[in-house]
Amino acid sequence: MADIILGIESSCDDTSAAVICDGVLMSNVIASQDVHRAFGGVVPELASRAHEQNIVPVVSEALSRAGVAPSDLTAIAFTRGPGLLGSLLVGTSFAKALGLALDIPIIMVNHLQGHLLAGFVKEKGQEAASPSFPYLCLLVSGGNSQIVRVDSPLEFTILGQTIDDAVGEAFDKCSKMMGLGYPGGPVIDRLAKLGDPTRFKFAKPHIPGLDYSFSGIKTSLLYFVRDEMAKDPSFLENNKEDICASFQKTLIDILMDKLVKAARQTGIKEVAIGGGVSANSGLRSRIAEEGRKRGWHTYLPAFKFTTDNAAMIAIAGYYHYLAGERTPLDVAPVSRMADF
Repeated sequence: MADIILGIESSCDDTSAAVICDGVLMSNVIASQDVHRAFGGVVPELASRAHEQNIVPVVSEALSRAGVAPSDLTAIAFTRGPGLLGSLLVGTSFAKALGLALDIPIIMVNHLQGHLLAGFVKEKGQEAASPSFPYLCLLVSGGNSQIVRVDSPLEFTILGQTIDDAVGEAFDKCSKMMGLGYPGGPVIDRLAKLGDPTRFKFAKPHIPGLDYSFSGIKTSLLYFVRDEMAKDPSFLENNKEDICASFQKTLIDILMDKLVKAARQTGIKEVAIGGGVSANSGLRSRIAEEGRKRGWHTYLPAFKFTTDNAAMIAIAGYYHYLAGERTPLDVAPVSRMADF
């Protein structure tokens, strides 16, 4: 009998539901929230209200596209954390209620684990190119920047992580600082393609080991733009492409220096990236280039699996289900999770 898993993702501002049958993706529906754009960032209260409005139609659409009735489901996987507590509460509560109504198990999933396993989502009629174990994953998003060793679908070791801000946060805050809009990552990436990445230099941190820091580069950019605009008020507008290209290159240099070091230390040549920032064209090009140079087998997730989505939650839940894991109904969502 087939194992059919419904995945539910509601950690931030995207409400998503997906259906996976024996590891093969049948549907993946995402409802995004544009209301936050006017505020230059996600407003938690607005996000949770939008999830309440979206969760029922999104799940209904995912089941419809998959050709699956609720009674066909084997289990429900949901994001427990990390994320915005109000948003997580909507997805968790819905998963509990549906699981109880259908008398099927629920399975909690760490959101970050979903990003780490996004490359294992198989699509009908397509050959999946998934990394072999063990592999290194550069996990980069608005809330996290980590290098993780993945030894199996359920075994993870964090080798390095940011000690302050995440790289996605650096993109967003610096874009806002320059008045370029939100979300900042795609805006800076687009402008960077038109600029000279070698024209300006920004400070790089000297952090021991494999850990990251991105707070200093934000300060470096702030002072640089402030000082230059004091001399020429039109400096930012006239040079924004070169500024974005140089800023993006610096962030990618920081990320790749530690990833190369981790690969050298572990001897692992299977390398993947995941998380929202893995959609960045500069990072994708750079990791592919480093892979060719260093003999890595590199794995880049499809763009639709880089942002928050329920397909990655469903595939992670599928592996937990196969391992016999079940989640009690008294589980509560958490904004932070200590491990995977």
